[in-house]
Amino acid sequence: MKSLFVIPLFALLVSCQPKTSTKEHSEPSDKKFRPAYHFTPPTQWMNDPNGMVYYEGEYHLFYQHYPDSNVWGPMHWGHAVSTDLVSWEHLPIALYPDELGYIFSGSAVIDHENTSGLGTIENPPMVAIYTYHEPVGAKNKEIDYQTQGIAYSLDKGRTWTKYQENPVIANPGIRDFRDPKVSWMPEFEKWVMILAVKDHVNIYSSADLKTWTKESEFGQEIGAHGGVWECPDLFKLTDQNGAEKWVMLVSINPGGPMGGSATQYFTGDFDGTTFTLSDDEIRWIDHGADNYAGVTWSNIPNEDGRRLFLGWMSNWQYANIVPTYEWRSAMTIPRELILRDTKRGFEVHSKPVDELVKLE
Repeated sequence: MKSLFVIPLFALLVSCQPKTSTKEHSEPSDKKFRPAYHFTPPTQWMNDPNGMVYYEGEYHLFYQHYPDSNVWGPMHWGHAVSTDLVSWEHLPIALYPDELGYIFSGSAVIDHENTSGLGTIENPPMVAIYTYHEPVGAKNKEIDYQTQGIAYSLDKGRTWTKYQENPVIANPGIRDFRDPKVSWMPEFEKWVMILAVKDHVNIYSSADLKTWTKESEFGQEIGAHGGVWECPDLFKLTDQNGAEKWVMLVSINPGGPMGGSATQYFTGDFDGTTFTLSDDEIRWIDHGADNYAGVTWSNIPNEDGRRLFLGWMSNWQYANIVPTYEWRSAMTIPRELILRDTKRGFEVHSKPVDELVKLE
């Protein structure tokens, strides 16, 4: 697997035609700079990975997308699926802006027990939880223009219906209030949301994905604070000795170790309400410049057991001026996150997914 790190980025190029459904690795490309094995949008702008969920043999990847330009603009959710984390099929845009705002980052889950009532036990809904960004309020320098909404799909993510009573979490009067990552946590028998709130995160819980209760806050004066906190995640890992720890991911922009954007992480304990830190060391998922807003796939089968991660392979210092034109931005390769107990404390290590060996 180490050989994967030394394959030249431009050694292989593939075509990704802007059609409704295409295979990204199907034929040679004449488009300079399009990576061979990093996910890229078929056309136009892409940033954060969103809504990453596995369901019935497919890894779903939604992403921040502006279909009308190769620079950032009104955000939609682009959509692609893969059976192997290597070749991706592009699908139509999943979520469009509406009267409540642009569709900013978020997550997706499978509501197996139909706690939301949006599907059935026989056909459980895929539920997306995302931030609404109301552009008029933002332009007018108001502070309550970001809220949280949900949408659901009953056909494996191919079509979506937005919940009629959105938003499900109103803004409490905070300018940066976004990027919900939701997980069903069976040990606590409830849905748990971690949400980025300016310089910290809030933790919420719900029985039905529609009504949310704030449980706690974490992060003020802890960790790196060179910029706004974004795109959090919260999950449990087991180290090489069988010890369990909870891991919290938090992206930050600016303030990364190479300048601009980056992703830090914390290890500790979580009781369903409060996250308690193991130590106060600042740790980074990557020390390079090009891994931001990374989160993990939900609903990975127990027999697989991996914690699979993907990030945006860019940096807000230069993301809008990367010299490609038909499309702009790429994702990191998928990684497995592994917890290790070391002399420096608990660390999260990254390992390229085994599926990438098919590229050799």
